[in-house]
Amino acid sequence: MGLHIAPDRSTEAPVIEFRDVGKSYGTFKVLDQLTFSVKPGEHLALIGPSGSGKTTILRILMTLETITSGNVFINGVSLNREQKNGRDIPASEAHLRKMRADIGMVFQHFNLFPHKTALQNVALAPVLTGQMTKAEAKERALQLLDKVGLSNKADEYPSRLSGGQKQRVAIARALALQPKIMLLDEITSALDPELVEEVLNVITDLRNETDMTMLLVTHEMGFAKDFADRVLFFEQGRIMEDGPPCEIFQSPHHERTKSFLRKVIAAGQRV
Repeated sequence: MGLHIAPDRSTEAPVIEFRDVGKSYGTFKVLDQLTFSVKPGEHLALIGPSGSGKTTILRILMTLETITSGNVFINGVSLNREQKNGRDIPASEAHLRKMRADIGMVFQHFNLFPHKTALQNVALAPVLTGQMTKAEAKERALQLLDKVGLSNKADEYPSRLSGGQKQRVAIARALALQPKIMLLDEITSALDPELVEEVLNVITDLRNETDMTMLLVTHEMGFAKDFADRVLFFEQGRIMEDGPPCEIFQSPHHERTKSFLRKVIAAGQRV
């Protein structure tokens, strides 16, 4: 994989927009007046030290966390507020469910159902949400398992799969609902080093073959550089740098970014 030229999306309306978003746990501020937007089809890598707020952003988008202040918009519609009888009120569960219908997420620790086979894990959500019949969902699940190179593991339970195979099943499961936005949270950090590449290859194929908007939280700097149109470097809930990979990795402006990347290189990572 070499460097790629990102398409010009400067005139497109954002698919995701954070406006002055704050998130706190008691006195601890996780996100600090965070403002940024993502264009349709854009591939973002979110990097920075642990605890800088990267995963919280994905969890907010997936409605797994609520925000303390500000607003989040998906395709111009507020994620956390809704209009009802002319009043602006906190989002109901029905509104949240509707808003996250186009969003898929792959977690660090797979989160597969241990008592269901790979096929059943992938086919479950489309049936539960009423998008597909059981027969349609099974056919779709088989296609997706084939896409991630696991058609021969359809009837295996998670306990009989390697970490890399579990994560590829989790990716297939996230794709089952045909999301327009894909959130990827440290998807290789729980894997043995030799299993990382098989998962990253699947993400690279998705990046190249679909028009999904993708947000990747990762400590794999070499992959972030290859994957992203744009890189955001976070520190203490704020964006310290925002730019194309070549700029962030080769000539960062902020001393905190330079320090972070020096430590990454010292640890033996490719940048």
